[in-house]
Amino acid sequence: MTGTTLDSTAAAPVAVVHVIRGQVDEGPHIAHGRPGAAFTAPALDLDRLVWPRTEPGPAFQTPTAEIVDLLVATGDALKADRDGLLAEALERMTAVSPLPAEVLERAYAVLWRSFRRPALYAQIDHELGGADVLDGWREVRLPEGRVAATRAYPPRLVHIIAGNAPGVAAMSVVRGALTKGVNLLKLPSNDLFTATAILRTMACVAPGHPVVRSFSAAYWRGGDEAVESVLFRPQFFDKLVAWGGEGTIRGALRYVGPGFELVSFDPKTSISLIGREAFASPGSLAEAAEAGAADATFFNQQACVASRFQFVEGAPEDADRYAALLCERLGVAREFSSERGPRVASELREEIDVLRSLAPDYRVWGGYDGTGLVIRSPEPVDFHPDGKIVNVVPVAALSDAVAHAGVATQTVGVYPDARKAGLRDALACAGVQRVVSLGGAGGMPPGLSHDGFYPLQRLMRWVNDE
Repeated sequence: MTGTTLDSTAAAPVAVVHVIRGQVDEGPHIAHGRPGAAFTAPALDLDRLVWPRTEPGPAFQTPTAEIVDLLVATGDALKADRDGLLAEALERMTAVSPLPAEVLERAYAVLWRSFRRPALYAQIDHELGGADVLDGWREVRLPEGRVAATRAYPPRLVHIIAGNAPGVAAMSVVRGALTKGVNLLKLPSNDLFTATAILRTMACVAPGHPVVRSFSAAYWRGGDEAVESVLFRPQFFDKLVAWGGEGTIRGALRYVGPGFELVSFDPKTSISLIGREAFASPGSLAEAAEAGAADATFFNQQACVASRFQFVEGAPEDADRYAALLCERLGVAREFSSERGPRVASELREEIDVLRSLAPDYRVWGGYDGTGLVIRSPEPVDFHPDGKIVNVVPVAALSDAVAHAGVATQTVGVYPDARKAGLRDALACAGVQRVVSLGGAGGMPPGLSHDGFYPLQRLMRWVNDE
């Protein structure tokens, strides 16, 4: 496999680590990237990235309780970071990530939360009905007195993970470990360091453990047919677990066929619905605006759960009051957002400048410096708000906003809470996967469905003894 030839006068490229079956790959590096965003990574040995089907994976028979103990210990080690592996990954990420250093620092500081014991058992219990079906065969009684048994058998998984938030890597490692399967993680170009830092930390906790040996993580250019046409085959893997944009998912679909299934975390967007109750008092309006801003700025609007379109029940004048307060709150730093995001791109500035000239049908608050911008329009704008830009749309009733939700709508935040019950069935019918209280879009509680399905249940290979 060849990489990119780099200008010898450019800054030294960042070295990316690969982990192969639990061990750091010490092989020779090749160049990737482009001038100004260059990195090197070990050359791929495709034979080492697969596990033969003629033998079980290292952790296939490891008790679930032992795996949970290892994950908890890994979380403790990530929190302490005595070996400095997370600190090293953070330093390298800061140089290349589109997210500000302060957001990355806070995200790395809480990675350990994904490894807490109650969260792990919540996934096992709620998604699989308990650990018994992981550790052996669960007896089930069928009609007419028949008895059968079923087991969630360890899968062979290749993961194309997303790099828009470091938590995706942690989530993927946890799910892969709980399945007891073998896992190959493709490192995304916008997060080349988090997954390997987690796996190296796990290896420090328990060198040579079966779960440690069940993981590899490596980089190749997405869509590289020389790599993917070899790896993405049923003789090596059962399922392709793909996160990402439309191009990533469509690229993955080329390889799906009998014996090789796609588990897709599709590209999604999220919206908010603000009821007229927000205008009952200055306090309630401020509360709604703060909650709406929190949802809109999660990971500086880089995450799928971040709200981009917010529908306000009321007249345009009401929406303007909300929009003005919302704009003020967009520039506030939070746990997973910074005061300032990326500056608005020049082509988008030109489009927004046109909207400014169309008052009173359109109104715009804020500037182009990345601290937040709000557009109030009679219908949703036809571009994708990004980088702390929110489109506020007045509606006569919140039920009218349901028409703007669809299968690509992941999360809908609703204010006040009491309005959720009257909207959730219609939103579900439209294709929405998640309804939350406004301000609660960030993060997903373990054990609940994700993008419309239970991940652990979907990742397993279900086998019957009838």
